[in-house]
Amino acid sequence: MAELKELQTTEELEQMWQGSSKKPIILFKHSTTCPISAGAISQYQTFIESSEADVDCFLVKVIEDRNVSNQIETMANVKHESPQIFLVSNKEVVWHTSHSKITADSIREGLKKIM
Repeated sequence: MAELKELQTTEELEQMWQGSSKKPIILFKHSTTCPISAGAISQYQTFIESSEADVDCFLVKVIEDRNVSNQIETMANVKHESPQIFLVSNKEVVWHTSHSKITADSIREGLKKIM
């Protein structure tokens, strides 16, 4: 089972992004004030608890750590949405989705792109 790690600085984000060249990562952008995001993070946690995939799992709180959230938009070259989830491998976004499309099953399907 993977462990969920919270990113709070752009330096941590950069390290995570570089690390995706060795091991794929899943990055979830969470709004702590949004009920849709609450449902999506529950799905993300369900995925983490049930997955055997060899990936690192990360979380960014978009309100509390806005500069990190903004940097993700730049690095991923994907318009900001919240909630939003990315699969990054070799420093490139290979899959992403947002809002109610974030489910444990959709994350598993996204992983099929690299596994």
